[in-house]
Amino acid sequence: MDPKPLALREVKPKNARTKRYLDNKAPQSVENPRTTLFLRYTTSSEVVNLVLKDLNALKRPLAVKFSKKNNIHPFEDASSFEFLSDKNDASMIVFGSHSKKRPNCLTFVRLFDYKVLDMVEMMIDADSMRTIQQFKTATKPAVGLKPLLSFSGSAFESPTSNAYTMIKSMFTDLFKGPDVDNIDVEGLQYMIHFSVDEEEGEVKPSVHMRCFLLKTKKSGTNLPRVEVEEMGPRIDFRVGRTREPDPEMWKASMRKPKSLEAKPKKNVETDIIGDKVGRIHLGKQDLGQLQTRKMKGLKRSRDVADDEGRVMEDEIEPATTEKRAKVKA
Repeated sequence: MDPKPLALREVKPKNARTKRYLDNKAPQSVENPRTTLFLRYTTSSEVVNLVLKDLNALKRPLAVKFSKKNNIHPFEDASSFEFLSDKNDASMIVFGSHSKKRPNCLTFVRLFDYKVLDMVEMMIDADSMRTIQQFKTATKPAVGLKPLLSFSGSAFESPTSNAYTMIKSMFTDLFKGPDVDNIDVEGLQYMIHFSVDEEEGEVKPSVHMRCFLLKTKKSGTNLPRVEVEEMGPRIDFRVGRTREPDPEMWKASMRKPKSLEAKPKKNVETDIIGDKVGRIHLGKQDLGQLQTRKMKGLKRSRDVADDEGRVMEDEIEPATTEKRAKVKA
């Protein structure tokens, strides 16, 4: 006799705070803003530490930065990432490391259902790197503002999936912040621009990250004059190893809940010209009760009886009425 399978243990909240935490971690119709973990390997360089600090400053408050070192090899065993993701309810990880083979390396990890979805390695060019503190701008953007994102380069627009389309998707998820319906123009204070060089031979082109402050000034017209000022960080990346997402997991991550799908409208079609055509169904109508306009030409004559067999007195010709009055006189 086969033993019965053990039922999965259901975690029951003991108080309201635990219940809110579990409800927030449960699947949502509208995805929560992505929280990012910033970690570092047992060996890390000063360049990597400065870049992690600046990226954390741009990502706040949706960021958690660990100070302790972690002995993790992402492309060999990523189970530690999955554990930390589940524990901190984070869907992205930026992991910094430094070695002789891969100096000043950042590994960007994206997770789905607390499982690793895809990864990409990017090596920092230490000679061209500049931090936020090295740019002496008068102001810095406030914490929590959504940046403008722009991408330029043919590699980002490739019709086939490659490392650069993955990098574009990764940076979009990293910096887009919460979804909003409306945004105040005054809140657009900075922009992050990513550009990629053109391909030359077998060498992978570099990716350049630049951050600019947006300043609006008077122009004498209704539209203000917009000026940009570089605020940092300034980072150039070389693309390293990548890990493509599993097709089944990618399909599951892109599935939309039925509650958000637009309901089809019945009896509404679009013709070949693009006009919307609708069909209306009406019930049975009694035309006998239809109110029409009373016209003299539509009245019954004196010889036509009504439904009760009587001649309508008000339909007698006026001339006949005058003739009877004279005879009586």
